[in-house]
Amino acid sequence: MTTLSSKTAAPRSVSGWRSAQSKRAIITVLGWMVALVIFFPIFWMILTGFKTETAAIADPTLIFSPTLESYQAVHARSGYTRFALNSVAVAFGSTFFALLIAIPSAYAMAFLPTKRTKGTLLWMLSTKMLPSVGVLVPIYLIFRDVGLLDTRTGLIIIYTLMNLPIVVWMLYTFFKDMPKDILEAGRMDGASTLQEVFFLLLPLTLPGIASTGLLSVILSWNEAFWSLNLTSSKAAPLTAYIASFSSPEGLFWAKLSAASTMAIAPILILGWMTQKQMVRGLTFGAVK
Repeated sequence: MTTLSSKTAAPRSVSGWRSAQSKRAIITVLGWMVALVIFFPIFWMILTGFKTETAAIADPTLIFSPTLESYQAVHARSGYTRFALNSVAVAFGSTFFALLIAIPSAYAMAFLPTKRTKGTLLWMLSTKMLPSVGVLVPIYLIFRDVGLLDTRTGLIIIYTLMNLPIVVWMLYTFFKDMPKDILEAGRMDGASTLQEVFFLLLPLTLPGIASTGLLSVILSWNEAFWSLNLTSSKAAPLTAYIASFSSPEGLFWAKLSAASTMAIAPILILGWMTQKQMVRGLTFGAVK
């Protein structure tokens, strides 16, 4: 009986292994298909940047004679470096101030909650549902009166406020998953609140803070609505630079694609270089 049961179990285990391998292969193929569909517009944009304006409109194929004409024209156009520096300053500056405000806010909500904490979090998240155009006029008038139009400071303020709800929510989630026993042990050893935050909380949740900061940088880098409406030339980032290739004469597709490629290249490289840290941070606390 033992021999028969073992012989019967062996084919079942083999069939189960084959079934698991088949499911894994199907999931892998589907994953690659989704990735290719998502990446194809970026791939097409990069290719279009190596075409002439005529070929970009009249010859939408993968086979063409590449040229650097569009990239040379974009590079020769004055101001690209200035626009890029504005993007760097605004993206990283707004992220710094968003984290500076969000860390103590998330700490208070995670470790010193009140009956209004959940309501406050939901209210903060609900502000992201408000269309930006709904508050454009009052913000524009305020910025005009205080002299913040077309300034990096103005963009840093608006981007900080724009990303703050998401940053607070993410940090609140990371802090909430942290064992409270560690902080209580620090308090028993005489640690003050600042020491508790700087020497216990921040080092232990660093992956989550890093991924939150990276997400904030990406959101700020890609934001176009406020940059187009609150800047003109001095503080305009790369999103405004790309929009400048749309003119009354029409769209210059090749030059627009080249400018877009040059604009997204830094953030793509940053994302590729830090993808492990971002995934690690986003899954921080997911497995106990």
